[in-house]
Amino acid sequence: MHIEEENGVKFECWTPEEVLSALEAGEIALIDVRTPQEYAFEHVEGGLLSPLAEFKPAFLPSQQGKRLVFHCGSGMRSRKVLEACIAAGVTPLAHMAGGFAAWKTAGLPYIGTDPATGGIRHVARAV
Repeated sequence: MHIEEENGVKFECWTPEEVLSALEAGEIALIDVRTPQEYAFEHVEGGLLSPLAEFKPAFLPSQQGKRLVFHCGSGMRSRKVLEACIAAGVTPLAHMAGGFAAWKTAGLPYIGTDPATGGIRHVARAV
């Protein structure tokens, strides 16, 4: 994890591997800010959907007990969410660097859509 700064507010940038480790340990709530269609097609198991188009910092759950970590497809939309949170005074903040694309590139497990059946399929961690 490394720290970045936006408008004088510092936030954490987590790698996909750090996110997976913390998610499996129950230390974070992973919030996916992509569209419902993107989420339905493929997503990190356990990730919660809160699309950028409808995102309101006031509706975020408490961070007591679990840090909130945001992610999108590439890291761009989750940065916009961070900016909205900063403007609303929500801290501490974290997002997954590189988004879901970085997650897949790292070969981490996720839920996808089986093109043959339209059903879900579990994509295992690449070895």
